[in-house]
This record gives sequence, C-alpha cells and structure tokens, in this order.
Amino acid sequence: MGLKKTKVALIGAGGISYTYLQNMVDVFAILEVEGCADAVPERRARAASLFGIREMTNEEIMGDPEIEIVVNTTFPSMHYEITEQALNAGKHVYTEKMMATDFESAKKLHELARQKGLRIACAPDTFLSGPYQTARKLIDDGYIGEPICAVATVVRGYRNDQAQPIPRPGGLWAFGSALPMDMGGYYSHALVHLLGPIARISGFAATRSQEFTNPKNEYYGQTISADAPTSEVTALEFCSGAIGTLIAVGDSHDAKSSIEVHGTEGSLLCPDPNTFSGPLYLHRRNCKAPMEVPLTHDFNQYAKGDAPEWDERRKSIDQWKESRRGIGVADLAWAIANGRPHRCSAELGLHAMEIVYGTGVSAEQNAVYRMTTRPAQPQAIPPFFIGGAAEKSLDTN
Repeated sequence: MGLKKTKVALIGAGGISYTYLQNMVDVFAILEVEGCADAVPERRARAASLFGIREMTNEEIMGDPEIEIVVNTTFPSMHYEITEQALNAGKHVYTEKMMATDFESAKKLHELARQKGLRIACAPDTFLSGPYQTARKLIDDGYIGEPICAVATVVRGYRNDQAQPIPRPGGLWAFGSALPMDMGGYYSHALVHLLGPIARISGFAATRSQEFTNPKNEYYGQTISADAPTSEVTALEFCSGAIGTLIAVGDSHDAKSSIEVHGTEGSLLCPDPNTFSGPLYLHRRNCKAPMEVPLTHDFNQYAKGDAPEWDERRKSIDQWKESRRGIGVADLAWAIANGRPHRCSAELGLHAMEIVYGTGVSAEQNAVYRMTTRPAQPQAIPPFFIGGAAEKSLDTN
C-alpha cells in the first residue's frame, strides 16, 4: 500500500514562498501541493508555472474539500485574516511567523482552532534542522552537563539607506514586522526546543523612527514612525531553572546571529537559527578549543551538489538552496496521519509571541513579567536518518 499524501495549497506567492514550494513539491513525500494563490495575479501565475501546480484563488483553495492544509505565507499583516478564513473553511493551517501581529489576536486564532478541532502550526521550523536537532541530542545525552545559561543574539540593520521601496505594508517598523517580532521567533523557538519553555522574563525595549536617506527610494526625505519596538533585550528564566538572554536589535548597521548554550560540563556554539546548515561546535571541559560536531540528522540531501537542474525555477530558489522550510508542514501532515502532536505547535508560536509582548510590558511597567503560556518542549526528531531517508524520521508517534 502506497503512502497516502496530504494535499496542501499555499497562499502568498512572494519571495519566501519559493523555498516552501520547492521543498513541498520536490523533497517531502507526504505532501502533494495542489496549487497556490496570491493577490497579485502575476505572482501566483509565475509560481504555479515554475512548480507545475494549479494557479488558484483564495476562494478556490478554501472551497476545495480535498485540500487539508493551507500554508499561509502572506505578509504578517494578513496572517490573522487568512488563517481565520482557512480555519472557518475546515482547514488545518501552517502559517509563517508570527501567527498574527499581536498576542491577543494570536490567542483568538488558537481558540478558534481548538473549537473546530483543527491544528495551527507556526513557523519558524528551522529548529527542526540538522544542526539544532544534533544540538538537542547533545544536550539530552549530557554532553554539556546541566544547562545553565543560553545567550541568543540577532543584530540587523532594518534601515532606510537602500534604494528599494518598503518591502511590506507598513514597512519593517510596524506591528508584526519589526525585528523583535520578525526575527525573534527563530531564536525563541530554538531556545525552547533546546531547553524547554520560559517561566519569567524581564525586558527593555527601544523604538526608533526611520528617515529614508537614499535619493533613489520613493520615500526619500520622509520619516516613518515605528509602531512597534525595533530593538529589545530580554532576560529569560526557563522553567527548568536555566537562565538566558535574547537580544534582538534592528537599528544597527552591523549583522550578527548566534546562539550559545553553556552547561556545567561544556558549551554549544550553534549556527544561525534562520538557516538549516551548520557548523555546530561543542566545547567540552578540559578541551583547548571547540570541536565541530558531525550532524546526527541531515535533511539537506539536495544541498550537496547533486541537485537536479531546475532551469528557471533554480534561479528563483538558489538563495534558499540549503533551506528546508516546509519541513514543519511535512511534520504537521505526519502528525495528523499518526495522531501525535506536531512540533511547530500553535502553543510554541504563542509562547514566542508572548516573549515579545511580555518584554514590552516589562519595559513599560518596570517589572518582571510572568509568562501565561507554557508549551510542551517539542519532541526531538529521532537521529541518524541521513539524505533521502531523512523524512522517515518524521513518521514517529
């Protein structure tokens, strides 16, 4: 008896959709991509042509009874609306980060899914990558002893000295798009995956308006006020007793991305959690220098130089050649089939949103914020599935 595939459709055929479509079409056997939709006809037509799928409207996707999962890769400002429509149409949803532009709206979606007996999965799914699953195994197997502290840092220049127009409605300084919300999920998901949920936080937040300084930009000379904090620093207390920091800076010209986990017997130096590749380093007690660790998981079977020639499609996805975004959709499909929890859970997505929300509350009230959400630590993926056999590791109860 052959594998029963799960039919999915994607809404939002912008730049990030190409890595999702490539992986859902070519990599994960559990998925059958029926079609894609976008408010811009040219975008949906191009994506449909490149990936050999149907060009559809939102209404066609919502009304197709065979489509079980809607993949929501619209702008953040549209996440709530599209996810709500899909849930009301009886579909499970995998949504790009974050679930909504604010914590209260995300909670409404979570409750709607619960009432309807449906599932929401929430990006990012990068913690399902080989490096972060290997890091989890090292921690679980005691290689760093008892985890004591984690330090997560992302620094980017969300500035206006570029020639391009604003890339999203409201720009990168609106609720749902400012850096702590836009990038924070990669780091909070990875931290909870490695160390479990967070009990308390204390934070500081900064909000900086932006002036467009490049004469080639259509908004040259204008100043846009930021609606949401553009930089945050958050102290974390994990339920396990470990402590940590999450630093998200969107107002710098520098660029930095790292996660470190320090324990009683060693430390892990983890790669950028916005990627699916390494290297991963372990620094053990009494070792002179960190050692690169061979990965116990590998989902990048097409990133080894043996990828098929995709011609025009390859030009669109080349920047994502080591990305396996879409593994969270595959995990959701396997979880539905096997009746188990999916790893990119709505509860995890809510927890990530509450960290950003709680940091703002803490900064405003000058007080420690107690988290109200407490997701289960995502189940580790069984190790030692390499290359084309890697998807088998998702077929677990």
